[in-house]
Order: sequence, then structure tokens, then C-alpha cells
Amino acid sequence: MHTEKLKQKRITRINSKVGRDINRSIILNTVRKHQPISRAEISKMTRLNKSTVSIIVSSLLNEDLLVEAPDRGGGIGRNPLDLSLKHGKHFVGAISLDAPCTRVAVVDMDGTIKARDEIFTKAVSPDTLIPQCIGRLNALRSTLGPHRFHGIGVSVAGIVDSTHSRVIHAANLQWNDVDLGAKIREHISDNDPITVENDAKASALAEVLLGTRNTASPNLIFLLLGAGIGAGIAIHGKIIAGNTHAAGEVGHMTVVEGGEPCPCGNAGCWELYASERVPVRWYAEKKQSSPASQAALTLSDVFGAARGGDVHALHAIHLWGQHIGVGIGDMIRILDPEMVVVGGAITQIWDLVSEDINDAAWGRGTFARKRTTAILPTSLPDSPPLLGAAALSIRRIFEDFSISL
Repeated sequence: MHTEKLKQKRITRINSKVGRDINRSIILNTVRKHQPISRAEISKMTRLNKSTVSIIVSSLLNEDLLVEAPDRGGGIGRNPLDLSLKHGKHFVGAISLDAPCTRVAVVDMDGTIKARDEIFTKAVSPDTLIPQCIGRLNALRSTLGPHRFHGIGVSVAGIVDSTHSRVIHAANLQWNDVDLGAKIREHISDNDPITVENDAKASALAEVLLGTRNTASPNLIFLLLGAGIGAGIAIHGKIIAGNTHAAGEVGHMTVVEGGEPCPCGNAGCWELYASERVPVRWYAEKKQSSPASQAALTLSDVFGAARGGDVHALHAIHLWGQHIGVGIGDMIRILDPEMVVVGGAITQIWDLVSEDINDAAWGRGTFARKRTTAILPTSLPDSPPLLGAAALSIRRIFEDFSISL
């Protein structure tokens, strides 16, 4: 009883405007997830009364966030009007910062990329790279008509203090303690929100917000494999930052005791055995390639050779999958998520490595017999860090409220 009274007391502190904003967010997200959908279905699904739904839907139609059209289901009598998100009206800017490639895009609020570009990126200063990114972004926007951005989202391969839009450390770019929000603000005229986040955390948000996985609850780990390894951890749809903004820096957990030395100062780090660089190195060593040939070899070359039945390439990717699975198993034991979603080039050969990953993750014994966590490739249709950058701003459209206690 005491707990119930406390809940009621807290609820009465939310003023009417915040209450309307919360209901607006609930309705808008219901349309996003279940479109096309009628007002009556929204009311039934959200348990909001029909008049509340009608008032808020009218407002969303006036804002051009929703569009309605007759239900073509072929029922008898008057067909209800179905609601969907309105496309081509509300765009966000997305920048995915990394080396050797930085990506920029204009993205619709449903996650559809309308225009995109890439910048070959070396370890250059933000004063050089940021103007290039904003220039490319504005050029892309101009091709789509007189649109303004509803925010610019930026994902960075590195440790990020998202609260202050600051890059703490980005190894590939060789950036340390960069006030990225301020750097971007110098080059834009609009007062649109700027959101900066680590690439794996942003990817996790994109999977929750824009992915097609029908999760019972959005408790997942997004494992992003690239030149390094990072993870975004979502608990009830919220991305965990960590005390020093380094939650998910799983690439430097030890998986091989007394293993290879890592530049971080540790030995046997996971990324030394599971990043995208590893199968290329293993394959080159087995083929006994010359240094020049090794330098020219790419991950796509290894994938192609594996598809062609090359035993050395197949050995390299199967061993890669096993090492990936070992680290995933450790994360599952710690966090027990609903699913682990994997992003990166590895999704191109998922049919070849998924069994290796699962077998290594679950191992043997009681833990293996009680497996419930799914290990799946990302459902995102494009670069997860790029869509993650977009999701940082798209989230603001669908969760446009705040509660202060």
C-alpha cells in the first residue's frame, strides 16, 4: 500500500503539458511500430481514451508528422482512416566519424537514407575534418529541396562523453579531449540539436529504434566489429554509458591468458583475436604471402576465397567465429540479454560463421543447456554507425519530452 501511494504521489507531480507530451510520444511511437494503424487501434493498444487519441493525432497531422489514408482492407461499410509516418518531410543529418572512412547522410525520420557521401579519412584534426563533413552534409541536403535538419547526430569510433558532446579518445582518428559539439556548432547556422555518441552505443540505439527485430523487451547487446570491437548495451531501450563513458569497451577484455601483447598494454585482448583485421592476417600467414601481397589483401578477398572453397580462408573465418563466440559468451553470462546483435562486415558471411559463434558462446555444461539469448546479425539495412548517428536525432522526434523530479 505504501508503495502504491508513493507511485500515485509521483504521478500527480507531472504537469498537464508533460502528460500531453508523454501521450504524444506514446501515440507517435505506436504509429511508427505498427503503421498503418487506425485511431481505434491506437486507443485499444495504448489504453488511451479515444478523445485523447483524436486530439493528439490531429496535432501530429498538422505538424506533418503523420499522414492518413483510407484502409484498403476491403471490409464492408465505411473504411477507417489508417495513419502512417509522413515521409520526405522531416530529415536529420548523420555523420559517422572513423578512419579510414567517414560517412555522412541525410536520413528520413523512419531511418531511410535519402542521400549519402563518404570521405576518405586519415588521422586529421577535427578542425580539418568537421568543415568537410558539414559541407558535404549541406550539399546533400540541397539536392532534396528546401529542408532544414531536425538535428544532427554524430557517431564516433572512440570513447565519448555524450552529455557534453565531447570525444574523450578516438584512437583511429588520433583525437583526445575534443569538444566536438562546439566544433560542429562553428560551422552550422541553424540552432538544431547536436548529439554525439560512441559508434557502438549509437548502433545499439539504431537497432532498438529502427531495426526490425520484434523484441519482447529491448534488452540487447549490439556488438560492433571493425578495426576494433565495441558494444552498445541497451537495458529497457536505454543505452548504458558507464561511470567514465566507457561502458561497452569490450575489445580489451582478456580472452587468451598470456596471449598476444596489445597496444593498450594488456595481453590477450579480445580484439586481437576477433576484430576484422584478424582473419586477413591469419589467411595471409597461411598463404605465406609476401609483405606486399599481405598489405594489399582485404577482408573482402578473404570472404571471396572462403566462398570459393579455399581451405585456408575457411580455416581463418571459422577460427575468427570461434574467438568472437568466446567473448559473446562472456558478455551473455554477465548481462543475460534477450539477444546479442552483431554488426560489421561479418554479416556478409553469417551463414558460414554463425554455428562457430554459437558453439563457442555456449560451450558445454549447464549454461549451454539453458541457452535463451539469441545471437543474430543486425537487421539494419545500412552501416550501423551511420544509422546510429541518425537515430540520435530521430529519437528526439519520437521522445520529445522530459521529466524533472
